[in-house]
Amino acid sequence: MMTRVVSSKDETIRLFNSNFLEFFTRVHWSVPLILYVPLVLFCLWQAWHFSSVGWLTLTGGFIAGLLFWSLLEYILHRFLFHFSPKRPFLKRVFYLIHEVHHEYPQDSLRLVMPPVESIPLAILTYFGLQALLPAYFFFPFYAGLGIGYLCYDMIHFSVHHLPMKNPLAQRLKRHHLKHHFQEPDRGYGVSSPCWDHLLGTPFKSP
Repeated sequence: MMTRVVSSKDETIRLFNSNFLEFFTRVHWSVPLILYVPLVLFCLWQAWHFSSVGWLTLTGGFIAGLLFWSLLEYILHRFLFHFSPKRPFLKRVFYLIHEVHHEYPQDSLRLVMPPVESIPLAILTYFGLQALLPAYFFFPFYAGLGIGYLCYDMIHFSVHHLPMKNPLAQRLKRHHLKHHFQEPDRGYGVSSPCWDHLLGTPFKSP
């Protein structure tokens, strides 16, 4: 369980003595957009070439990709990011992966997934899903997954650094900040709280 908050200011902590390694731990919020919007557009362009299968099928693939990301986001956050190993080396690894964010939740350079994490995940899902799904379904599916991931990163940054006046956005903000400051072992959904309700991790208090 991650409960310790060291600072609620927009400040950072050095994680490595090496400047080279330290560089990869910080990322501007725009980097995921720069990296993955072209990939999403490529997948949408490829999907357009399969229009003969019907736009209902392509739209279904896109929506399925969005839903798949929301579930993957929940699973990664609950079972990987919040994993509590006992060995010192693994404790250090998982501190770098996520616990540092709970200690410095307002650190604006550690709010979106760094490329050293997102690129391997993108490659794994791209080729893994491509091997499992027919091409006409894969491309809209992966485009939806990519949009879901980008929404997750942008929502996560916004929750910590923007006022978010829209009622739905305010609800997401309250949900995630409650995960940080009250019940860190619940409320794992960032872009959508639905999986918390479906899989038994809603907040205990209202």
